[in-house]
This record gives sequence, structure tokens and C-alpha cells, in this order.
Amino acid sequence: MKALVRSLVPTPVAVLVAGLVAAQSPASLQRAVNSITADDITRRVGVLADDSMRGRDTPSPELEQTAAYIAGEFRRLGLKPGGDAGTYLQRYAVVRTAVDTAATRITVRAPGRLTALKAGVDINVLRFGPLPTAEISGPVVLFTREVDGGDPLAGADVKGAWAAQVITATPQGVQLDLPAAEAAIQAGAIGIVIISDRTDAQWHNRLRRITLPSTALEGGASNEPAVAVIELRDTTATRVLRLDMAAVRGDRRRVARRLEGITLTVRLVERTIARITAPNAVGILEGSDPQLKTEYVVYSAHMDHVGIGAPVNGDSVYNGADDDASGTAAVVEAAEAFARLEPPPKRSIIFLTVSGEEKGLWGSAYFTDHPPVPVERIVADLNMDMVGRNWRDTIAVIGKEHSDLGATLNRVAAAHPELRMQPIGDIWPQENFYFRSDHYNFARKGVPILFFFNGTHADYHQPSDEPRKIDGEKEARIVKLVLYLGLAVANSAERPRWNPESYKRIVESAGN
Repeated sequence: MKALVRSLVPTPVAVLVAGLVAAQSPASLQRAVNSITADDITRRVGVLADDSMRGRDTPSPELEQTAAYIAGEFRRLGLKPGGDAGTYLQRYAVVRTAVDTAATRITVRAPGRLTALKAGVDINVLRFGPLPTAEISGPVVLFTREVDGGDPLAGADVKGAWAAQVITATPQGVQLDLPAAEAAIQAGAIGIVIISDRTDAQWHNRLRRITLPSTALEGGASNEPAVAVIELRDTTATRVLRLDMAAVRGDRRRVARRLEGITLTVRLVERTIARITAPNAVGILEGSDPQLKTEYVVYSAHMDHVGIGAPVNGDSVYNGADDDASGTAAVVEAAEAFARLEPPPKRSIIFLTVSGEEKGLWGSAYFTDHPPVPVERIVADLNMDMVGRNWRDTIAVIGKEHSDLGATLNRVAAAHPELRMQPIGDIWPQENFYFRSDHYNFARKGVPILFFFNGTHADYHQPSDEPRKIDGEKEARIVKLVLYLGLAVANSAERPRWNPESYKRIVESAGN
């Protein structure tokens, strides 16, 4: 009985949120909410993640079909085109390149000796982003083993130096000590050296892949550093770095030391094989307030996945139903709901589906560097990446603590208990999810963000991430929650505000 009374009496929170959406007629708001259905979401995910879409790789003909489908939906809903030349598609260039092993130059200077090493013979080149185009040269700081917790650099000064990691190979290959590598680059290291003990067979198999083409965003993202990562084996390290690798590998302490008298110089050269383009899809709902309509709330998701891969139980199509057909369907479903509102919200809404997320946040990097509206007029990004699985009544919302969008979301959720959807914070801080989806490219430009994410699962980046596993009813409730949230933000007199400390750490550290 108490629960019934509580649901019938407006609480102060409910009254507050109701005031934020009062610009819309109750009937049109209800029509908008009711248009978000489990059947619609299931149908859309089924289209996007069907086997015929072959995993929506960037670039691919199937990604183009996906973008065309979404553009058609935006057109049907009466949204304004936000892409190039009056279309719904914004295109960005990607280049396919390969390492030119003949032109690449690598030398090691030791006391009394200069040794030239050959890429594809003595040295393997790995990609963790764009390769540097200029020659880089510096001393080498050696790290002898990984460390659990604490300072991944063991107190070493790596500024202007190569950070060398001693890695033990497994049958699957070598695994970079990523926290130490990232910490080294942030501390001013000029590149990473991996010293591995690969077998001859594994080493030569890996070297055969050094000249395979790689595709990257042309010019790179404005926030993406060019990093040189090279690998050599113990035998080469013994010969040119003058290391006793048996002793090094036998030392179980966490040791970091500069190799006296050693200078490593690298000039990596690539040749361009092809230049092609990939799409983002952009639709805009114009706001109703004469002043506020020049400000924008963005709903975003990535429409790409990883394409065709190694077969698992005979299935080689990596469908990407949850990652991220679920988020893409959510954006289109939200667009359909907003299009039913009378009048439209005060601020304008941008509905954005990007590509290239799986390759390094390409599409969102390009969009935020080349937005159709001034980026300073974008007041918030609500990003949905994997929202169709896991808990029935909970959604993780990463970034709640970084701006007052988190408080707004909490108020909206409390005002709509009928949605049975509890937004919680980031419960996986060690995974750095804040930096791993498209919202980050908005955040680095100073746009407050929230990232809706149900967490990974056993089907993550597997062929088994299929449409039949999507919980459409649960996702529909998430989309309704994000609809109410976006409407509150779009109708508010004030823009969302950053937490000052978060702004310093996230925006100012990115150079914005």
C-alpha cells in the first residue's frame, strides 16, 4: 500500500523534472516515450547485425549499407541533414599504408661501435596508433619485469628515452605491458622497445606480417600521439645492447636502469597504398527556442564493428549486435521519439552514428575536429556503446562524477521509477573505459559527457555477439531514460557544467 501511495504523490524530484519537460505537451511526450519499443529495437539490431552485414568493418561495403540505412531513417523522420553538402553523411579519409622495410633505418650506437639493424629481419615494427614520420633518437631505459600496482615505471626517468620492456613470449605471442608503456609515453618517452624471447618459428611468422597493409585515419586524430613500438629478440639485444639476457631474465626484481653509452635511432618509413573514405551519419532536430536552438545536445553511438575474423565453431562473422548495433539502434530510436515531440525541445539535438570506433575512435575524432556546428555550442554528448545485455535493471553510466550531468541523470531516474532502470557509476575504473569509446573525443574538446554501457561479456568481440541475445525490452527502458535525460538537458536554462578538477585532468591535459 505504501508503494502505491508513493507512486501517486508527486515528490519534489518529480516536480522538478516535470518542470524541465513542461515545454512539450503531455500527449506528445507520451507519444514519444511510447514509440520506443522492444520490438523496434530488436528489429533494428537484427538489420544492423545480420550476417549479411559481415561485421560492418571500417571501411567496407557493408558499413556503407549501414550508413545508408541510418541516413534513410533520419530522412524519413524529417531531421535536417548534418553531413557534407546537404547530405546525412559526413565522410572522412583513411589511408592504407605499409612499412617500407627497405627505406626504414634503425641503428644502435654503443661505445666504439655503430650497428645497423634491418626492419623485417632484426626488428619487428608494431602499431599502436600512427607511426612517427620524423627520425627519433635517444638513450634506452630497461625495465626487467612487470609490476603489480604501484609505479609502473619503478621511479625511472624516461623523458627523451626509449622505454625497453623485457617480455616473455607465450604460444599466442607477446603481450605489451600496456600500463607501463602508456605511463612511459605520458612521462615523455620517445618510443617503446620490446625485447622478447620468441621462438624462431614464431618470430619469422610475425615478421612476414610487417609489410601487410594497415589502415589509419588520414592525418591522425588531433589527440592521437604518434608512437614508435619496435621489437627485437634476446639474441639481438645481447649483440647490440650488450645485455646478458639470461641474467636479465633471471632477475625477478622490478628494476629500471639506463643502458650506459647506448643510443637507439629509428626512422620509420611508410608507403601509401590507397586513400579511401568512410562515413558518419548525422541528423539534426532543430530546437524550438529562438536563442537556445543554436546550442546542441548530441546522441552518439558507433555503427561499425570488427568485420570478418578467425572462425569460432565455424562462424567467422563478428556480428557486433551489442557492440554496437545496440547503441546505434538506440540513437535511431531516440531520434524517432524526439521527432514526435510538439514542440521540439528548446535546444537542438544532433543524432550521430560514427564509424571507425573499433579502429581507434576515427569517426568521432573526425566529427569533433570537423563538426557541422561550432563545437563550443555542443553542450553535452550522451554516448551509448553496448546497452543491450547483462543486468535487467541497471546500466553503468561512466563519467557521472565529472560534470553535473550525473546529478541531472540521478534526478531523472528518480522521477521515473516506472522505468525500473538504476544508473550506477563506473565499476571498472581499472579498464579505463572512459577513454575507450566515442564520448572521449567530445570530452577532450570540453563537452560534458555521459557514457551508457552495460559492460562486456563472454561474447565481446566474438562471432557469438548475435542479435538473438539482445534484451530489447531492457534496452527500450534505457532509451526512454536517455530520452528523458536529453530532454531535461535540452530544455534547461543552464548548460551542463564540468567538475573543475575533472576539467583540468581531462580537457586541459588534452591541450584544449
